[in-house]
Amino acid sequence: MATPHSAFWDDLAEDLQDPEFLRHYVVESMRIATIDRIVNALDEARDAADLSKAALARAISAEPAVVRRLFSAGHVNPTLGTLAEVATALGMRITLEPLPAAERKAVTDPLLEGRAADTQALAKHLSGLRSGKSRSGAAA
Repeated sequence: MATPHSAFWDDLAEDLQDPEFLRHYVVESMRIATIDRIVNALDEARDAADLSKAALARAISAEPAVVRRLFSAGHVNPTLGTLAEVATALGMRITLEPLPAAERKAVTDPLLEGRAADTQALAKHLSGLRSGKSRSGAAA
């Protein structure tokens, strides 16, 4: 008998056989992981600068609630403009970087092709990215 955790991965791996579902899942997983990484780095920079959320909000002419939500809410979807403004106030900028080759193969190839050789490995890799546990850049 499959455990609920195993059943989840099996069901997700099966759902990832559908090219449209796979593309949506990969894009959303990468979006969430990217936003989380940027927001966490900005919050660490804010903390290192000993800058309050209210002071940061004043620096970018935003309501304090905007900055509080950015760094406090579990599910944020800030605009690139907001992230760039916060980064600038912290003496930083947002940049693009290529994915490591292994992650490009694990994530980008299935996105472009609409299929993955091992959908269960893809699902676990993306889940690791979304939870911040996957740092190796390769599929789990």
